Amino acid sequence: MRTYTITKVSGTPDWSKIKALDVDNYQWCERLDIQMKSQICYDEEGIYVHLRAWEKDIRAELTAPLSMVCEDSCMEFFFRPVAEDMRYFNLEINPNGQMFIGFGYDAEDFVRLAPEGEDDFLEKRWNYTEDGWEVFYKIPTSLIRIFFPGYHLQSGMTIYANSYKCGDKTVKPHFISWNFVDVPEPSFHQPAHFGQMILE
Repeated sequence: MRTYTITKVSGTPDWSKIKALDVDNYQWCERLDIQMKSQICYDEEGIYVHLRAWEKDIRAELTAPLSMVCEDSCMEFFFRPVAEDMRYFNLEINPNGQMFIGFGYDAEDFVRLAPEGEDDFLEKRWNYTEDGWEVFYKIPTSLIRIFFPGYHLQSGMTIYANSYKCGDKTVKPHFISWNFVDVPEPSFHQPAHFGQMILE
């Protein structure tokens, strides 16, 4: 199991000081010229996520709320806020900034989340780069508290998480993970195979 330390920040994150994790486990596909890195940090108000992809043949066709953005070029962050509870959030986003958010035990048991004013709620932004694309967003503690009342982010606690790069209908379909998902068929919805992330 891979581990990562989630840096504590004060104010707007300085991403140049946040350690990146490599999303580099190619699974259920051949190795391609696609790369991804994730940076994650936190304060009492929420978890901040920066996802960066190096990708030439970008697919960005879906624009409707709750679209299956995994069919486009897609970057994902899944996490279990409470170590002993197998329920998890999945946040999937494409280069249009279209996000699919869910919460539950598995892909068949999800509550799909589409909060009103989602852009402000998640403070998300996205852009293309010279050699790919990137996204930034915040997961507010208030969102986690909807399902875990009284939840607090604090130093020393552990969450379990994984980060993914995929593109089911891209020119080069791919499935890449940070923590290895030990199942025979493509499926990122495997909370038992999340890595360990410790809050600094």
